[in-house]
Amino acid sequence: MVDPKETINIENVVASTGIGQELDLQSVAMDLEGADYDPEQFPGLVYRTQDPKSAALIFRSGKIVCTGAKSTDDVHQSLRIVFDKLRELNIQVDDDPEIVVQNIVTSADLGRNLNLNAIAIGLGLENIEYEPEQFPGLVYRLDEPDVVALLFGSGKLVITGGKKPDDAKEAVDKIVSRLEELGLLD
Repeated sequence: MVDPKETINIENVVASTGIGQELDLQSVAMDLEGADYDPEQFPGLVYRTQDPKSAALIFRSGKIVCTGAKSTDDVHQSLRIVFDKLRELNIQVDDDPEIVVQNIVTSADLGRNLNLNAIAIGLGLENIEYEPEQFPGLVYRLDEPDVVALLFGSGKLVITGGKKPDDAKEAVDKIVSRLEELGLLD
């Protein structure tokens, strides 16, 4: 039996930062090669990095959100590229702006099918949402770590809301031990 923690895979890391000044996105879009800016569709300028692959959403306020990265290191590397590109346009950017991870989305596999009806009853309704007619997954809100796990009948999990990569490991441990306590992981 494979340890479910070994199957954890980071799917997306979202982080935010800022450069502490307002930007004229129209002129940044014209000068920044590869930038997408269509204010009718979305209020931010989208700048994609290829290596590592991510998208920086740059807003008029100077706030920047990085999404699509596969690790926290990739977030930092991508944002360094964005900061350097902005500096090349003579936009003042601090040497080391604070970068805050907002959300890490991970997937994992418990390696066996789950009876979501039994799990919904066993875990109790306080932390659970399960409406199979609306959505095939069971939504399980954990307090520690403060994440939301989606459990599917296939045994696959999606864990969202983590702030550090270890949150997913902790959540998988909690879910496995809780389901074992309830005799629902046979």
